[in-house]
Amino acid sequence: MTEYPHIPVMLEESIQGLGVIPGGRYVDCTLGAGGHSEAILEHSYPGGQLLSIDADPKAIALAAERLKCFGSSVLLVNDNFANLKDICQRYEYMPVHGILFDLGLSSMQLDREESGFSFQTEAPLDMRFSPGQELSAADIVNTYDLAGLSDLIWKYGEEPFSRRIARAILEKRPFKTTTELASVIEKAVGGRHGRIHPATRTFQALRIAVNEELSHLESALAQAQSLLGHGGRLVVISYHSLEDRIVKQYFQKEAKGCICPDDIPQCVCNHKPSLRLINRRVITPSDEEISRNPRSRSAKMRVAERIIQPGEGRFFHSRAKGLVNHVSETGSVRYGQAKHKGVVQRGGS
Repeated sequence: MTEYPHIPVMLEESIQGLGVIPGGRYVDCTLGAGGHSEAILEHSYPGGQLLSIDADPKAIALAAERLKCFGSSVLLVNDNFANLKDICQRYEYMPVHGILFDLGLSSMQLDREESGFSFQTEAPLDMRFSPGQELSAADIVNTYDLAGLSDLIWKYGEEPFSRRIARAILEKRPFKTTTELASVIEKAVGGRHGRIHPATRTFQALRIAVNEELSHLESALAQAQSLLGHGGRLVVISYHSLEDRIVKQYFQKEAKGCICPDDIPQCVCNHKPSLRLINRRVITPSDEEISRNPRSRSAKMRVAERIIQPGEGRFFHSRAKGLVNHVSETGSVRYGQAKHKGVVQRGGS
């Protein structure tokens, strides 16, 4: 039997947040080992459909084996969620009942030594989610100037010793491995002080920069909103303050009416709410989950529901035989039945 090393974070809360129903249509933007996708398919049976995306081809291959019993109810796409709308348009997979983002690294990626995400073992300084990406962590640490490197470590790692670390990197480069870099960072800040390794924030910053994680998230949130039918749910699980801040601010903005600056006496923006906040306060893992899966301890979940104003109704027809979906005059989503044949995999374009 195949073992799946990644334990899905806040699984029950994710299903509740999405409001998964039989016959619904969903998107998992961060497939990973397929734990969330599997649960969505189980709860949307019979007739449910799922499109799952991952930039990592190894994740696609692993999840294909895990999800094969669900047949053609699931479509796996090897691409980046920054291309979410294009992917859904390509397969005429819209509108949808719910979209899930489980951000950050999966345990599977973190434990894969050759990817270079961890400094616990010696590995190449890579950190790319997809082997098709050009920029690697080695490119950054070996070519950026002092200002560019220190700004990156501060901006994406919120590292107070960013300039000291950047200066040490420039003095000791070139670097080839994760352990070489981690050792220099540890010495630059005067050794370990507490539970968190001194290289943690710098490695986070490099990973975010290599994969353009924050800009991709900002873009994908707007795309996700446009794909949801009325009452559709958007669920985002983040793992550090930079991600959570983007999600929080986006949700708050789209839940408002007027977004004009305070110094304008009369509204001129004509902005209408497009989201309704489901949880006013962030949702965090239970103590029981954290004890079972310590990597979940920093997780934060936010949930919002799509509001479509009258007159925005659209009609779509799916390529999948036997499935026709509508958005009515009020924007509500209705679905027919989907057929079950075999897991379908598609590469990105």
